[in-house]
Amino acid sequence: MSAEQPSTSGQEPFPLPVKQQIDRVHHVIAISSAKGGVGKSTVSTNLAFALQQLGHKVGLLDADIYGPSIPTLLGVNQRPEPDVMGRIKPVMAHKMPLMSIGFMVDAGQPLAWRGPMLFQVLQQFFHEVRWCGYGDMLDYLIIDLPPGTGDIQLSMAQQIEVTGAIIVTTPQELALADVRRGVSLFNIAQVPILGIIENMSGFVCPHCQQRTDIFATGGANQVANEYGLPLLGSIPLDGAIRHCGDAGLPLVKAQPDSVLAQTYLAIAQRLVDIVASRPTPEP
Repeated sequence: MSAEQPSTSGQEPFPLPVKQQIDRVHHVIAISSAKGGVGKSTVSTNLAFALQQLGHKVGLLDADIYGPSIPTLLGVNQRPEPDVMGRIKPVMAHKMPLMSIGFMVDAGQPLAWRGPMLFQVLQQFFHEVRWCGYGDMLDYLIIDLPPGTGDIQLSMAQQIEVTGAIIVTTPQELALADVRRGVSLFNIAQVPILGIIENMSGFVCPHCQQRTDIFATGGANQVANEYGLPLLGSIPLDGAIRHCGDAGLPLVKAQPDSVLAQTYLAIAQRLVDIVASRPTPEP
């Protein structure tokens, strides 16, 4: 079964309004999981900084309105300010522009917002943030989507031009069932899927070097083959990833020569190659 023709139980692609390009951004990459608890935000953050390590200009947008993680993962507690033109200046961390609702509300404050307020905030994030200086462009904007297949994913698909989506999963069957739903959603929403990343892919004991497949093995490769999608890479369970996240520093910057950092860099380079190989859409 190809990625272009998934089983969608008879559903047809819904009609989409004219999408807008995010100002001063070449490529928008949406990172999705369709299921919580698979480490998607950690993957999004390290992938963004891996792209930066490769020499690209990158921004990171935390679109998880109800559970923002980027402020914690990057140790940032700062409110964005308007620029002289009235647009929102993103917060900077490690020379990367960031935006998250977590910068605008007090820590621990719940956001019990319904659809209209949610869409208004997304509109601001997509179209009122000055992602880079005037006369400059971002190569990539990484959007860390919330888990699931709901309003935010659909709103993104309706509002903006997305170069493609990446789905993050763990290897076990429970997570893979959600990947299949995510693949179907993006195909219905007419968002290209660029590949799958398997996270928490085995644990290697630092003492005896024995590998344990805690969440099974090979699941992401199986579902990638099922839909004709590339497996961009597999990231193991490692305490260093958790430690760096708690410290507010991406692993690819904290330990750039480590095997883990090289894994993220290889995934980032494969993403760049896939994007470069895609035909340029007509204006």
